[in-house]
Amino acid sequence: MENTANPDSNRKAAIGEWKEIGLVDVTVSNQVENIAVKLAQIGIKPMDSLHVACAIEAKAEYFLTTDKALLRKMAKHDTLHVVDPVDFILVLEEKKNED
Repeated sequence: MENTANPDSNRKAAIGEWKEIGLVDVTVSNQVENIAVKLAQIGIKPMDSLHVACAIEAKAEYFLTTDKALLRKMAKHDTLHVVDPVDFILVLEEKKNED
């Protein structure tokens, strides 16, 4: 897991806790690998490409990241909303206010 290389112990612990609440486990299939290759071709780093490909394969609506380059490169994706966690909270609050 990429988090094992995280030099910030507080962030590493927080990310470790997030893993426990994950709802979907995606197998890295040929389809996921093909999506990851296409993402890498537009300049997304290999590990990020794999993570995003898994989200796409799982039909996730949102993918949260603080990686500005990934946010920029995925800004126009047609099915997956790649957003900063703070922006995601704003989206949730907006949806809550609509209900």
